[in-house]
Amino acid sequence: MGVLDTDRRVFALAFARMADSLGNSFLIVVLPAYVGSIVGDAGAAVAGVSLSTTLLVGIALSVFGLLNSGLQPLTGRLSDRFGTRTGFILSGLLLLGIGSAGYPFTDSYPALVALRALQGVGAALTIPATVALVNELGDPDTRGGNFGVYNTFRLIGFGFGPLAAGAIQQFYGFDAAFAVAVVGAAVGFLLVWALVDDPEETGAAAGDDVSLAVRGESTLLDPVFTLGVATVVMAMGISLFATLEAPINERLDQGAFLFGTQFGVAVLANVVFQIPIGEASDRYGRRPFLLAGLVILVPSTLVQGFVTTSATMIVARAVQGLAVALVFPVSLALAGDIAGEGQSGSTLSVLTTGFGLGTAIGPLVSGVLGGVDYVAPFAFVAGLGVLALLLVTTQVYDPETDDTPGPGGEPTPRE
Repeated sequence: MGVLDTDRRVFALAFARMADSLGNSFLIVVLPAYVGSIVGDAGAAVAGVSLSTTLLVGIALSVFGLLNSGLQPLTGRLSDRFGTRTGFILSGLLLLGIGSAGYPFTDSYPALVALRALQGVGAALTIPATVALVNELGDPDTRGGNFGVYNTFRLIGFGFGPLAAGAIQQFYGFDAAFAVAVVGAAVGFLLVWALVDDPEETGAAAGDDVSLAVRGESTLLDPVFTLGVATVVMAMGISLFATLEAPINERLDQGAFLFGTQFGVAVLANVVFQIPIGEASDRYGRRPFLLAGLVILVPSTLVQGFVTTSATMIVARAVQGLAVALVFPVSLALAGDIAGEGQSGSTLSVLTTGFGLGTAIGPLVSGVLGGVDYVAPFAFVAGLGVLALLLVTTQVYDPETDDTPGPGGEPTPRE
């Protein structure tokens, strides 16, 4: 199956997520400056405690991720229980748009945080339901390609947004930047409303228990939980880079342009390889690509702590982006293969939650360990990558090609 044969509803979801990601990624660049314009350089007192502007910015940005990641297991299971996906997606996009529309009318820090929290809830409604729907619109022969298409367009929106946000804010002001975020949510809403419907459901099979399954039936650890752990490590590896801009530029004797290139090349490699890798995993099975991605992730992360030239850092980041393209869409497809009927939302939310946690933890790890030693954050995450590789090798199997867990062999075409 080729890209052109992809279900039109998957394309609609992919374009909707691209539009929404573009708008939301604007806020990553714009909100720190907007918080500064509200509280000033000296910071502000919150609940009687004096906080610096930097800390206030961190709180405003992190509340989104905390609510988004924390609520996804619940919202994913609820979308299973109600047997609908589009209702959750549309509700989430509506909340994201309302939040962006409210920022220009906000002149207090608590109100700004409340709007960002509202958007965190919106994202938690949207993301698990979207990946569940992408999963249900495919089968083991198309699921990898579907997730490749979906993630490619999502990353295009997320990667392009910050590039445009700074220019729009500088030349047209905060209101224009927030308007772009509103338009992104609105475009996503219209695409889903007009072009996407739920596949026929045979009933909601999800139970009342929203706890995370850790123990497996034929393995020590649940395979989806193990994939979630690997996703956390993968996301940490790709996200720890941003916090280290100053020491990286000093070590490599480079400026902001080359740092931006190094940051962006990982996203670019991820975009380029997602679709072909996803489609190949449909044909040859998931585990060979997943294991290859984790094998590549470890040295490509570690070497970033030792390179001494800008060019080699670009190469290392590109290889790391390839590793992410091997791990994430294939993990989503494999979790979809494992998920029971009517349980896509709760099952795949383990991975989307893991990705959110990884992107939140990565900068924190690099901020703490980077102050101790330049190499330490890269070495720490690479070590976690080795652990993730061992766990996936022993605890995860492909239900379409493997009868029992194990390291697997050469990829063989599926029947």
